[in-house]
Amino acid sequence: MLAGEQDTVCLAQRLAAAVMRLRPDAPLLIYLEGELGAGKTTLSRALLEALGWEGPVPSPTYSLFEPYETGLPALPLVLHLDLYRLADPAELEFLGLRDYLGSPSLWLVEWPQHGRGFLPAPDLVLTLKHGGGDARCLRLTACSARGQRLQADANVS
Repeated sequence: MLAGEQDTVCLAQRLAAAVMRLRPDAPLLIYLEGELGAGKTTLSRALLEALGWEGPVPSPTYSLFEPYETGLPALPLVLHLDLYRLADPAELEFLGLRDYLGSPSLWLVEWPQHGRGFLPAPDLVLTLKHGGGDARCLRLTACSARGQRLQADANVS
């Protein structure tokens, strides 16, 4: 349970530290699932800020994805995808995402179900649900060995 936005920020900070310790040598994918307003973009923004990003982090609802060059040797790139407005998963082919598959990066994918069949499999799935007021219910599902290490290292279950 996340009691409010500050808990979401703390979770993002723990995840960012765990990602940096993991030092991914290939894309690390975190799917962010949940209804509108559940905190997916808030978590993405806080994670980017915890990785040292100092600029704005707009929701990529209309652009579908935003790349962030972090300047970090262990994690040079974060891709923030918001697939809410994706009409057909095949549209992902035109975004050039394949160009990023061979490099160390973190992919934060909101509304991943809209890209089913065209996205790489996730390492970790975070599902957020409204829990009343500012509270959010959180469920994490590790989908790979890297996802299990990330979840354990971030100390979240």
